[in-house]
Amino acid sequence: MLSRWAHRQGMASDCEISNVFGWNLTEMNTERILSPAAIHEYLETRPAGIRWREWVRRRQYLMTRFHQRSRPLLVIAHFFRDRRAARKIALAIEQDWNETPKSCQDAYDEILFRAPGLIVIQLRQRNVCKCLGHRHPAVREAPFAEPHEAFLGTEIGEIDLAYQDIDKWHPLPLSDSALDAKFLEGSRLEEFHERQFRLKILSIILHEINHLVSPQEDETTVRQRSLTFYRETMAHYAENAISTLSLTIDRSFSRFG
Repeated sequence: MLSRWAHRQGMASDCEISNVFGWNLTEMNTERILSPAAIHEYLETRPAGIRWREWVRRRQYLMTRFHQRSRPLLVIAHFFRDRRAARKIALAIEQDWNETPKSCQDAYDEILFRAPGLIVIQLRQRNVCKCLGHRHPAVREAPFAEPHEAFLGTEIGEIDLAYQDIDKWHPLPLSDSALDAKFLEGSRLEEFHERQFRLKILSIILHEINHLVSPQEDETTVRQRSLTFYRETMAHYAENAISTLSLTIDRSFSRFG
């Protein structure tokens, strides 16, 4: 579920906390762990003029975490028009990550452990350069570009994602087409495409976090790691989806071989 916080001074809040798994926000504020509530309070108590400009621009922030990891805290910075895409990204980070095979999570365990404690994701529809995402050498998103006590001295990193380009991207054309054909014979093609999009997004997020942690690592190695993550998580999802279909309702899957 997404919990929307109360209005302040007659202006709707433009900051949300994605809470699919019901975080204990009070508990997370112990042991110097970044608190989503504290960052929300910081964003909502900045000078009225700054908040008004953001409200006019319809700039919004959605905070989320990888399931069962206290760090990094991810802030999805987006415009109102892109709010549905931002929620899909939060779902990928929380729910889809939780459902990926342990071997896929283990491949990024050390990377996520070494990642900046707070990562801003600038969500874009497209990049002029056609890239799916970038690691930013410096933080550009204004509320997070300067130190504040709410950040607890935590290192802050920033990446961007071009979600419309990612949606059209075909990382593994042959295997993706084969899966698409299987689901086309069944009744779950739309569900398949939704999960496929979220897993592509998740693989790009992990790819760019890898670059944040190890900027000197060879691009070929980083890309191979993220493509392996995507391939194995897609195969895991497809296997489970097909095996749990009711053949009474969807007899077309009985033709799979």
